[in-house]
Amino acid sequence: MTDTHRKLTTIFCADVQDYSRLMGADEEGTLATLKRYRDAMARLIEAHEGRVVNTWGDGLIAEFPSVVEAVRAAIDVQTELAGLNAERQSDARMLFRIGINLGDVIAEGNDIYGDGVNIAARLQASAPAGGIVISSTVYDQVRNKVAVGFEFLGRLEVKNIEGGVQGYAVRIGTAEDQAPPTERISDWGRRGASADRAPASDEPSERADHRVFGVLGVIAAGIVVINLLSWEGVFWARWPLLAFALTAALLWIRKTRAVDRVLALLGTAGLTVIAVNLLSWEGTFWAIWPLFGIAIAAAIRWIARGSASS
Repeated sequence: MTDTHRKLTTIFCADVQDYSRLMGADEEGTLATLKRYRDAMARLIEAHEGRVVNTWGDGLIAEFPSVVEAVRAAIDVQTELAGLNAERQSDARMLFRIGINLGDVIAEGNDIYGDGVNIAARLQASAPAGGIVISSTVYDQVRNKVAVGFEFLGRLEVKNIEGGVQGYAVRIGTAEDQAPPTERISDWGRRGASADRAPASDEPSERADHRVFGVLGVIAAGIVVINLLSWEGVFWARWPLLAFALTAALLWIRKTRAVDRVLALLGTAGLTVIAVNLLSWEGTFWAIWPLFGIAIAAAIRWIARGSASS
């Protein structure tokens, strides 16, 4: 009778980006490359005290007793595969995505099952080609133990997991170099249900935002000049300047992942209320009441984030 039990382990899930396209172009060559790359992965996984649990198609699942060693293995895998891919034509490179999760699983013989495995697979699907995405449970264990950077991706939707899972991209030099132009670090974690479809590049939208900021700055300066040249004792330019500042703040909040967007919006709302109060000053600081409400909302959001992360 097969022994079935639960255990806490680190799950390492990997698969190939655009595997169907590679197979369509050269079946035998793709299979030979896949075997070569899998052998390299298996060697590195074993070197970090992990074991390959299963392979299927272009995928691989491994587990590690150490969270730190799992992440180090993933970094070594992507680094070594980057070297192998450097020898190949760009359209023939085999790029793996890797997801890592620390979770409770059901072990049956040599196989593992459960939500812990499903989460690792979802994280892998959220990674770009040549990239690594880890869960918050992994991040909490490795953030001060591995010499790489991390980028918070927010919550990723996972089937049967209410509220999703917080994900972090592991920022290694090879990931940026390997990923095609349409899939840079700024795209990590934004993949949809179609795992083999590369997301659109964010670079054009970033340039567009920079142009918007520049246009807002030029218009604001022009309004100030017009106000001064037609001076009649009133600085009426303060209101369009406030509107431009609010627009710029909202654009920044929309793009950034460095801060919680809800808290950033609440902070912007608070500063806007204060600015309106001061710019229309009539001897009363009425902004104290909306600021009180905003502070309560921010406190609730902060507590909710802490509970979700714990």
